[in-house]
Amino acid sequence: MYAVIKTGGKQYRVVSGEKIKVEQIPADVGAEITLDQVLMVGEGETVKVGTPTVAGASVLAKVLSHGRHPKVKIFKMRRRKHYQKHQGHRQNFTEIEIGNISA
Repeated sequence: MYAVIKTGGKQYRVVSGEKIKVEQIPADVGAEITLDQVLMVGEGETVKVGTPTVAGASVLAKVLSHGRHPKVKIFKMRRRKHYQKHQGHRQNFTEIEIGNISA
């Protein structure tokens, strides 16, 4: 069984037992969280598509860790104008392990 969930403004296709990194969620490490914005649930040939979410569907997940992605370097330059700008960004993430998918 798989599901398409929405969290942090992004959509993820998840399967039970999978580990994914999502946008930071304010939860303690080891905590169980419920993701209730399930857009689609599928098992074999049967697929339930929500409008916009599947009613009564939820995904249980366990928070494994918090961290930061590698640095993304931003460099802006205007040629012949003596303008250069260096900037960096590291996005926070929460690593979760998908548990039970209930439709």
